[in-house]
Amino acid sequence: MNRKALDELKQQIPLLDYLHAHDWHPARSIRGGRLMGLCPLHTDRKPSFLVDPAQNLFYCYGCARGGDVIRFAELYHQVKFPQAVALLREWCGVTPLLEEVTNFYRMQLSRHPEAVSYLEQRGLHAPEVIEHMRVGYAPGRCLRAWLNQLGYPLSALRPAGLVDAGGCDAYSHRIVFPLDDNLYGRSILDSVAPHRFLPAGKGGLYAWEQVRRCPEIILVEGLFDYAILWQAGFHNVTCALGNHLNARQFLQLCDGSRTVYLAFDSDANGSGQTAAQQMARRLWSQGVAVRRVSLPDGHDPNSFFVGGGDAQQFQRFLENALP
Repeated sequence: MNRKALDELKQQIPLLDYLHAHDWHPARSIRGGRLMGLCPLHTDRKPSFLVDPAQNLFYCYGCARGGDVIRFAELYHQVKFPQAVALLREWCGVTPLLEEVTNFYRMQLSRHPEAVSYLEQRGLHAPEVIEHMRVGYAPGRCLRAWLNQLGYPLSALRPAGLVDAGGCDAYSHRIVFPLDDNLYGRSILDSVAPHRFLPAGKGGLYAWEQVRRCPEIILVEGLFDYAILWQAGFHNVTCALGNHLNARQFLQLCDGSRTVYLAFDSDANGSGQTAAQQMARRLWSQGVAVRRVSLPDGHDPNSFFVGGGDAQQFQRFLENALP
């Protein structure tokens, strides 16, 4: 984008609106209509994040970072400048594009027996969880044509990551879960790249707004872990999309008084357990109560239920979780 287009993009997106949309709330107003609040870019104990709505600029006196809405998107989503611009374009006007994609993939799910069969293999059978997570299926070779009919040109699909350099659908033979600003696709075939995201940060914790006020929260690694627990009645669950938290996710877990249960994979190589220990130490240092859930060797929450486990057994795991 040239300078004029960048300026127009920044004018279309008031920084304060973008901050509000990403859970930032001012603590107080100061002279000149400026606002102060906790910094969303680092762990902040007292308000150090200054926002000037008139200038559309921010500055943090704690981490000494500042700039315009594009710079904020770079830092917040931990992406480079081009990806930040793409995210903002999508947020301010191309957001309907991802909604169209989500709706299209949801329509495909019931039309493809192989997708339904895969979900059943992963233990997902309740229509409620499919609806709750808005699960879809990307068969491949049809999304681009559909979006072109709706008026979206190839020039809009390629930067969004929905088609590859050759113009083919980027998601093919994948179960698709829509995220806040992204799409996660899990291949149902043997693949060297079983997991796929659009070219943007993974964002915050999954379905965070629905659980943030719960006194106890279960944190899992994957969306299939989330799905199986939600289906089993554990609606105080969220997902990090991996076993490492990004800055936004860490701040979310630290933004209130709660107990976090880390229900990570019990990997044969110990990677899940090690990640849980490291995360527990980080959260403890911020005053967050943490418990580590011990699953049977070789299992994650999804495989535990698929292998015959039930909600009562998992509840005992929570009750026996160690600091």
